[in-house]
Amino acid sequence: MRTPAIVVNFKAYEAAVGGSALTLARVCAAVTVETGASIAVCPPSFQLAQIAAAVKIPVLAQHVDPRPAGSHTGHLTPHAAIQAGAAGTLLNHAERKLKAADAARTIALCKELGLEVIACADGLPEARRLARLHPEFVAVEPPELIGGKVSVTSAKPEVVRSAVEAVHAVAPEVQVLCGAGVKTAKDVRKALELGTVGVLLASGVVLAKDPGKALRDLAAAL
Repeated sequence: MRTPAIVVNFKAYEAAVGGSALTLARVCAAVTVETGASIAVCPPSFQLAQIAAAVKIPVLAQHVDPRPAGSHTGHLTPHAAIQAGAAGTLLNHAERKLKAADAARTIALCKELGLEVIACADGLPEARRLARLHPEFVAVEPPELIGGKVSVTSAKPEVVRSAVEAVHAVAPEVQVLCGAGVKTAKDVRKALELGTVGVLLASGVVLAKDPGKALRDLAAAL
């Protein structure tokens, strides 16, 4: 994934499943072409293949399980994500937490297969722990701010800056994103000033009255 980047997590919002998910992904792709910004999307798992085939921007799974290909009914394996066209995956999001051992196994599997990982951390201790596993990205998201009206870059800028320092002290090659409450170009500019390489967000785009306009505003900060 090219940086600086905006990563749009569709979650399971009604406005981002089925035909709406495809429309939103195409809006993200169009804004990428229009602005030159690096935008990636994380659609519902059931639509990974459909959306990966429809757009020429990075498509990421929202989650994968610590299982190789094989007899694992109901699991979302890294291998299946790649076969569906995914370039990467979110992992350990606040809404889909993993045990430490499972996170380690999953990241190792993804690295073997070449699936990029954005490992989500709720604070500094978890950011350090995940950085030791060497995912491509660690995304710092204080859970109490997720979906809120105040961006982490305004509410807790010291957490973002400290996370960047902590991750790079452990693994200099791991890049840092931040998220939670990010909605405006000001939020993105501040995130970059704090040392991140971009943002992970959901409702600021998915639930916007005009997702394209919201994305163009965010992209202007890159």
